[in-house]
Amino acid sequence: MHTMTAPPAAGLTRGYAAEGDFLLAPPNPVDRLSSRRIDPKDQRRLDLHAALTAAGIPPSPGDSEAIERLSDLPVTVHEALHRWLKTLS
Repeated sequence: MHTMTAPPAAGLTRGYAAEGDFLLAPPNPVDRLSSRRIDPKDQRRLDLHAALTAAGIPPSPGDSEAIERLSDLPVTVHEALHRWLKTLS
């Protein structure tokens, strides 16, 4: 089965793959990212993983529960944790 999108505007031939078919433009990355927001708790969890790793303390698999609980804490606690971890790196 051959599917075809909409025909191009008159006079445009750039991106044609074959007669009567054409390639779509790549998506705009800004449009793709704007529709996907990460939960603040998940962002804190990812930031904590990165901060620990940068400080030379890579989290082990057994640390996941502790990191999850730390991710529930307010932003001010995370700012202090990051400040402390930066002194190690």
